[in-house]
Amino acid sequence: MPRRITHHRLTVDDHIMIAHSLDDPFFGPAQRLHGATLHVQATFERLQLDPHGVVMDIGAAAELLSAVLDPLRHRNLDDHPAFVGTASTTERIIAHIADQLAEALPSDHGLHALEVAAEENPQARADVRIEL
Repeated sequence: MPRRITHHRLTVDDHIMIAHSLDDPFFGPAQRLHGATLHVQATFERLQLDPHGVVMDIGAAAELLSAVLDPLRHRNLDDHPAFVGTASTTERIIAHIADQLAEALPSDHGLHALEVAAEENPQARADVRIEL
């Protein structure tokens, strides 16, 4: 008996190199200005494939992610308007990326949800999901 597919997903990835400080004793040595390279994955989800048989065009998904990441690349996030007055933790960075991706989608996207994940090092990852 064939299994019922409940959703389809497409994931593209990119990376950003940033600088930031996390100005709270909670963060220990990360209170000081330091650099980080985040490997970012964006996953787009549909309940049914589009008329072309895809979640979305892979090239379009990669370009969309790159365009959203460009304002963060090689920046000190302490000075970025989205993070002024708040700690630019990996969790807040990916929430910002997810919000920007959702805003940049065309109105007829047909997606059900999107997820953004970031790996700060091989042992540490965070992710967020937005229902669209």
